[in-house]
Order: sequence, then structure tokens, then C-alpha cells
Amino acid sequence: MKITPLERFRTWRTHLPEWVQDWLEVIIPAVQVLLIVLTAWLLLRMFKRVVQRVSVYYDFPSELLMPVNVVVRWLILSTTILLILERLGVSATVLWSAFTGFATVGAVAFFAAWSVLSNLFCAFLILTSRPFVVGDHIELLDTAEKPGSLGKVVDINLLYTTLQDVTQSNNGALLQIPNALVFQRVLRRWKVGQPVPEGKKNGMAANGGAPAAGQMLPSAPSAPQEEGKL
Repeated sequence: MKITPLERFRTWRTHLPEWVQDWLEVIIPAVQVLLIVLTAWLLLRMFKRVVQRVSVYYDFPSELLMPVNVVVRWLILSTTILLILERLGVSATVLWSAFTGFATVGAVAFFAAWSVLSNLFCAFLILTSRPFVVGDHIELLDTAEKPGSLGKVVDINLLYTTLQDVTQSNNGALLQIPNALVFQRVLRRWKVGQPVPEGKKNGMAANGGAPAAGQMLPSAPSAPQEEGKL
């Protein structure tokens, strides 16, 4: 009959002095905790290195990868704490109750911050799919015919895309557009180096020089009133 390593360890342990056996009750859990902490530290280091290489390879900004680092770090730390508590003798029922409680709170926080998270996700899509880049001129339209916000892209961060207005009425003003709104509108793009039509800058629509929405037509001069007859 083949003896397993665990049975061999138990047999070897019975030959040790009693004071050593008492210390083993402390040393073995301590070694297990140290191994868990060391594994978690190695995972964090490996993940950080992988994220850095992906950021350099795909030219991702560091602000975009910061939420990913935070989420993964908290997942690894939470798992490490649960494993340490389990090694220290905390019952699985208590651990499961704590885990479900944290999961419930996390789900509630997720739905409460959905608008912010949607902007973060859309920022990731903008930086990966590149519908436009910094330096382009874009116009967000409600429909293909109705004019909208027009400007030069000067910044793309986790929450907003910032445009510098190029229309004559608001030239130089900064427009901060939520990233989620970019994927809900029709997008017209002029790449870097392509001129924006002057009609657009004057607030005129492209179809025949018609005025843009909200722009008033110049009023015709009124005819002089006839003087009353005596």
C-alpha cells in the first residue's frame, strides 16, 4: 500500500517532541499565510507588468488603465483576505456571507454609478476604435441633416471629450461632451489637415446654405408707409 505524503508527514510528526508539535500548530498556518501573501504579491506584479506592456503596445493613456488596475487590485486583495481568514480557521459559512454581502453592495454601487461607468467604457471604445483623435474636427448631429456641436477635439479623458468651438458665434469656447453621448449621435469628422467648410463655421447647414437650427433669417426691409392724404 502506497503511503501518501500527508500520512508520512503525520507519522513523522508523532515522533517530534511535544513542544515542537505545539509550535507546529502556529508555524504551519503562518507559513500558509505567507505563501498566500507572496502569491498575491506576485500576481499583482505580473498584472502590472502586463498592463504596462499592453499600454505601450496599443498606445493607451495611463488614465484609461487606472480603473482596470484598481478593480483587479481590489479583487486580488479581497481574495487574499478571504483565503487568509479561511487558513486561520474562520468558517466557510461566515466567509460566504461576507462575500455575498460585499457582492450585493458592489452591485448596488455599480447601478448607482452607471452613468459614470458608461462614460469610462465609452472612453475605452473611443481610444481603441478611434472614431476620431485629438486634432480632428467633429460635429455631433441629432440626425444627418440637423446641425449640432462643431469643434476641434483638444482632449479625450475618462469622462468627457473636449471640443474647441470653431463657429463664429462661439469661437474658442470649450464644449465638454460626455463620452457616452458620442455613441448616441451621428458623427461627422474632418481629419487633421482637412479644412472645415466655411458654411459650417458660419452656422449654415450644408444643404443649400440654409440656416442652422436656432439661427434667425435676416428680416427683409419693411416698405415705407404711405403718408396719409390730407
